[in-house]
Amino acid sequence: MPYKILPVTVLATSFIAKLPGRVLTAWNSWVAERWGSYQGSQRKEQSDIPGLHKLSGRQRGQIRVWSLQTSGCGCAGRKPEPSLSPPGRRGSEHQTTMVRAPCLLLLLLLPVLCVSEIALEPCEVDDDDFRCFCNFTDPQPEWSSAFQCISAVEVEIHGGGRSLEQFLKGADTDPKEYADMVKALRVRRLTVASAQVPAVLVGAFLRALGYSRLKELTLQDLEVTGAAPPPPLDATGPALSTLILRNVSWATGVAWLTELHQWLKPGLKVLHIAQAHPLAFACAQLRTFPALTTLDLSDNPRLGEHGLTAALCPHKFPALRALVLRNAGIETPNGVCLAMAVAGVQPQHLDLSRNSLRVTAPGAPGCVWPSTLNSLNLSFAGLEQVPKGLPARLSVLDLRCNRLNREPRPEELPKVSNLTLDGNPFLDPEAPNYQEDPTKSGVVPACAHSALAVGMSGTFAVLQRVGGFV
Repeated sequence: MPYKILPVTVLATSFIAKLPGRVLTAWNSWVAERWGSYQGSQRKEQSDIPGLHKLSGRQRGQIRVWSLQTSGCGCAGRKPEPSLSPPGRRGSEHQTTMVRAPCLLLLLLLPVLCVSEIALEPCEVDDDDFRCFCNFTDPQPEWSSAFQCISAVEVEIHGGGRSLEQFLKGADTDPKEYADMVKALRVRRLTVASAQVPAVLVGAFLRALGYSRLKELTLQDLEVTGAAPPPPLDATGPALSTLILRNVSWATGVAWLTELHQWLKPGLKVLHIAQAHPLAFACAQLRTFPALTTLDLSDNPRLGEHGLTAALCPHKFPALRALVLRNAGIETPNGVCLAMAVAGVQPQHLDLSRNSLRVTAPGAPGCVWPSTLNSLNLSFAGLEQVPKGLPARLSVLDLRCNRLNREPRPEELPKVSNLTLDGNPFLDPEAPNYQEDPTKSGVVPACAHSALAVGMSGTFAVLQRVGGFV
């Protein structure tokens, strides 16, 4: 009978820990010799190791279960074959040991042999069934592997850049047929990335998610093709609190946000759009975002003040508390002030960090900042002096990691409760001169200790500031 060896790793660890040093040396030599011969004959079913009749395995998920069929192998639980030596002599004991040893050593070698035999599946789930990651890069991917994610809370699926047109045949399925299954899903955060998706399939996807408890959806590195389906009479999509769109192109042009928003139930609080193609909206058709508190347009370096004016549709963001414009091609704070005035938004927090800011040109039109604004982030902006025309009063002003060569005078600053000037040359005259980094729109590479410099997203930083995370 086959003898299942589980778990091999535990057996190997406990055994090796008890071996003397000289035995370990001999063991290493034996492994090297056996591994060389194994590579040349790994496809042979009949083993040349004494006492081993057959080594076989079968795949169960990502775990290969190995079995040994033995002949005279003491380590597998069978008694040794009768000795050919006369009874009472040491030859019998020695032969039993020789038969027993290769089998026991083989058990220790099995984890090494398994490495080349394991076929990795496209989906992996962590031990707590909390996070599931899928990467369908094979020419003929096993899409059914995604069923492993059915119990996960966070799911990330990468399509390998391929077209998903093959799933169009299920786009017309009545969602009531699978509503109960979708309701049972634990997923709260979902990322779909690296694929070409027909717009009709996007609509069917959002309609199906309308039965889920999904709260955060990220669409990343997608190309949405074809004409959009007719908009639903009512919002039948998911009740999202956060929607993140990163490097998503739409065949429908400027109407894409209007079409996407029509599927979502009211209640969206955070909207992050990065590397958009294009970042301009059909404002006349765009519905109001009544609950949106954070709008993050970071990482759109071609946006600028003119693009911001086109993106901030007037009176569509009545509840906006935080506007994040990191690395968005912004040139002056005054230009942002004018765009906000046209849109009628009154945020409490404004983030203009990681833009190459300059002073407002003489004769530029003045602007009255919203009275609600109490936090302004101008860090990593290459500033050599404090910009003029800032709000008269602020609770927080962040000027970290600029190129201020002297301490700002009181009359140059607004009345501020919390002023941050770390990372400027005047605080450390012996530090090397800050130079512009052309890969980051002219901002200075410094302040590696800063939370804003180590990859924290603009949205997360803002939510911390305005109390989105407690």
